[in-house]
Amino acid sequence: MLIPTYGAMAAVGVLAALVLALRTARVAGVSPGHVWNLCVVAVCAALVSERLLLVAANWSALGNHPAWALGVAMIHHPLLAGVGAAAGLLCAQWYAQRHGMPLAATADALAAPLSVGLSFEQLGSLLAGSGYVTETTMPWAVTYTSALASLWSGTPLGVALHPVQAYAALAFLALAVIAVAWLPRRKREGDVAGAWLMLAGAAIYFTELWRDPEGRGIVLHGALDGPQIAAIAMVLVGALVLREHKISKEDLHE
Repeated sequence: MLIPTYGAMAAVGVLAALVLALRTARVAGVSPGHVWNLCVVAVCAALVSERLLLVAANWSALGNHPAWALGVAMIHHPLLAGVGAAAGLLCAQWYAQRHGMPLAATADALAAPLSVGLSFEQLGSLLAGSGYVTETTMPWAVTYTSALASLWSGTPLGVALHPVQAYAALAFLALAVIAVAWLPRRKREGDVAGAWLMLAGAAIYFTELWRDPEGRGIVLHGALDGPQIAAIAMVLVGALVLREHKISKEDLHE
């Protein structure tokens, strides 16, 4: 039986994130039950949207080879991650508003669990050979030899590559530790989420410097790629969140 490493690690990451979310929800003063349900809704929305996009993009090939539909879950691509993140975010916001959840406190509670999930996702990418990177002569380089890595992710075989997925995993794990430690000490609701957006955006931007740009969306003649554009947007949104909360606090003291 073939078990895709990317899917397996992503599943472990989701479970770890859900367990952590129960704890962070209590600390943030949000209903753990609602946070759990919100996470499940967001994950399901992300998975369904990603699979539908894969099926639509490969409809002609799947029509000739229906059995290939069983393998689409093994494919990882930045566009899929973007679509899944957007669908998950929209559904999470809908659920939070429907159940009257405080958005700022809920976002604070989700910062650390999301970091844990992304850390496992990047480890899965490393093991599967997806999100591969540029060549390097560093002693800690990784070299892929599995034909499946080349088949599903287009990974070059027999070439020493930067393990940038490990760098990203460590960065997200560090963000999870920071968020957990800061959550009970935050001065205002939304501070943890705003800072997380800025730091996570910075981590994504800089780790993208080592990734192979193929299939990631080239912008400004190669100066930026798609994930880096999203990372810049995250930093700006995080800065706006922190600025808004600072202004709101100053207004209260007047």
